[in-house]
Amino acid sequence: MSGNIQLLNETLAAAGQAGRTSLIAYLPAGFPTVERGITAMTAALDAGADILEVGLPHSDPILDGPVIQTAADIALRGGTRIKDVLFTVREVHRATGKPVLVMTYWNPVSRYGVERFATELAEAGGAGCILPDLPVQESASWREQAATHGLATVFIVAPSTDSQRLTQITAAGSGFVYAASLMGVTGTRASVGETAGFLVERIRAVTDLPVCVGIGISTADQAAAVGGFADGVIVGSALVKALLDAPDESAALTAVRTLTSSLATAVRS
Repeated sequence: MSGNIQLLNETLAAAGQAGRTSLIAYLPAGFPTVERGITAMTAALDAGADILEVGLPHSDPILDGPVIQTAADIALRGGTRIKDVLFTVREVHRATGKPVLVMTYWNPVSRYGVERFATELAEAGGAGCILPDLPVQESASWREQAATHGLATVFIVAPSTDSQRLTQITAAGSGFVYAASLMGVTGTRASVGETAGFLVERIRAVTDLPVCVGIGISTADQAAAVGGFADGVIVGSALVKALLDAPDESAALTAVRTLTSSLATAVRS
C-alpha cells in the first residue's frame, strides 16, 4: 500500500486555492494513553485542523521544550512503542480521512529499520515523516524508501540556515518545508517576530514547496499573523498544554476542540 503524500499535497493545495492557510496540529502518540491520544487527535482534526503530526515519543527530544517533553515522558512511562505510533496513525487517518504524518527523531527509525518503518507507515495510511535531526546529506536511505512507499520527507529549516544549505534541504524534501519561526526548542511564545516572515521569503526563493511555520505559535492572533505569509501554521505545545492542564478527559477534549476551532477560524480569516 502506498502512503498518502498525494493526499497531503492535495490538502495543502486546496487550502491555497481557497485563499487560506492550512492548520497543522501536533500531538504525541500515547499521551496521556494510546486510546485517549487517538481521541484527542481525532477531536483536533474534527474541530478544524487540516493535517496532523503524530509525535513519536523519544527519551532525548532535543528540539522539544518542557511541555512536549512532559507529554513524551508520560507516553514512554505508559509503555508507548513504535507499534503504538503506527496504530495511532492508522486509527486517526481512518476516522478522519485527513493527512497524518509522524514527527520523529532519526534514532528510533534507524533502530526499527528504515525500510520496515517506511513500509509500515505507508500501510497505516501515513502521509510521511518530519525528521528534525536527520541531516540532509545523510538522508538518502530514508528518502529512497519514502519515495518507494509514497511518503513525504519534511525537513526543518531554521533562521540560521545559510543559503547554500537552504537550497540543499528544500531540493531533497517533499510535502512541505517546516520553517522554525525562531531559534530554540518548541513551546509557546509571547510573540512570533519578523524573523519567521523573512525565513519564509528566503525559502520561497529556492523552492515551490509549501512553507509551513511552527514553534512558538499558540494563539489565534499569532496563527492569523503567521497565516498572512505562510502556507501552513503548525501548533503543538499549546494543544499539549491544554491536555496537561485539564482536570479530566472530558475537559481535555473540550479544551482541544475549543483551541483548535479558534486557530482554524484564525487561519481561515
